[in-house]
Amino acid sequence: MSAPAPVAAPMVDIKSVHKSFGSLEVLRGIDLEVRAGEVTVVLGPSGSGKSTLLRTINHLEKVDSGWISVDGSLVGYRRSGDKLYELREREILKQRTRIGFVFQNFHLFPHLTVLENVVEAPLSALKRPRAQVLEAARKLLDRVGLADKADTYPRRLSGGQQQRVAIARALALEPKLLLFDEPTSALDPELVGEVLDVIRDLAHQGTTMIVVTHEIGFAREVADTVVFMDEGRIVEQGAPGDVLDAPREERTRTFLSKVL
Repeated sequence: MSAPAPVAAPMVDIKSVHKSFGSLEVLRGIDLEVRAGEVTVVLGPSGSGKSTLLRTINHLEKVDSGWISVDGSLVGYRRSGDKLYELREREILKQRTRIGFVFQNFHLFPHLTVLENVVEAPLSALKRPRAQVLEAARKLLDRVGLADKADTYPRRLSGGQQQRVAIARALALEPKLLLFDEPTSALDPELVGEVLDVIRDLAHQGTTMIVVTHEIGFAREVADTVVFMDEGRIVEQGAPGDVLDAPREERTRTFLSKVL
């Protein structure tokens, strides 16, 4: 009898993560695994810890205890024996180039054109040749449907277009993982679809993503795993059909009854 095939280590491995701000405990022992090529959608009410969880994954927030690894490497720390020591800022910034982050409010540089926004990080952080970076950036803008906006400044774009530029900018670093923090919450309703279409295409291409969103229909269609958080804990997780259509936990049912 042949031996079972080894199970690949998860792309994202979160173990017993706690985070407090003063006396407010925001994350209360989070355990989560995300495999390469999968999309995990995180749902939950405001204040449940969703955004803080994302920010710990690329060390924008330090964890109080527990640990996070991405692609086999601890994020923000190195291990020596039984202790973790925080990395230098330069090393943390290097790690962040592998973890793309798309914020709800775009965070584009207003004084740079669309093309300049996309090429800035690969040029400054990765020191890649300018001609190579420009070519890749133009392909990314085409991929998000904005090839004709390369020389436009962000203020001339709609919110949906600005968010698509932000996605192209995150992709320019060729990250192992993409994090989305409510990418459509700052958009007018008629612009939501164009951003979700881009994320949907990324999912179909096998991009590993963790998406915090309130878009239940999108979660049902795109997610491999749906996670429901409340009060700093993961209350329930599983396949979209299980969590969204037949939730086991009363708290999940109550939340979904208000948003569906």
